[in-house]
Amino acid sequence: MPQSKRCRDDTGSASLELITAGLLLLVPLVYLVLAMAAIQGGALAVEGASRQAARVFVQAGSAAEARSRAQAALDFALADFTVTNAKSHLAVTCTPQPARCLTRRGYVTVTVTAEVPLPLIPSILSPRTPFVVPMTATSTEQVSRFWGAG
Repeated sequence: MPQSKRCRDDTGSASLELITAGLLLLVPLVYLVLAMAAIQGGALAVEGASRQAARVFVQAGSAAEARSRAQAALDFALADFTVTNAKSHLAVTCTPQPARCLTRRGYVTVTVTAEVPLPLIPSILSPRTPFVVPMTATSTEQVSRFWGAG
């Protein structure tokens, strides 16, 4: 076979090209889908946690019970969306009396902040480079005008 015809012969290289191109394109695409799913799940978890924490806060009998219920609602909402190893923080502000949250017709604002880790990142890399996405959600609920009348 002449040298020039042997160089133009592509027999059997299509499968190799497909595997190479497929890996180069498919692996980043799959990781992008996994990362977007983790971020969306984290956003839904934080938003749901803030809403539910505000709801249980205004329905509690005392301020101490309200804070423990709000923290339990936060933990439950994050676990429900499998955001289990995220660092989370719960902040509660009250108006018109910041010192007393559970006053009739007062407003309670709950802010939830969580750091959602990206998938498939080894924990050994986390201290050097933060592979987390910070999420924040805020919800406001009004304390019932009949609060404490029971």
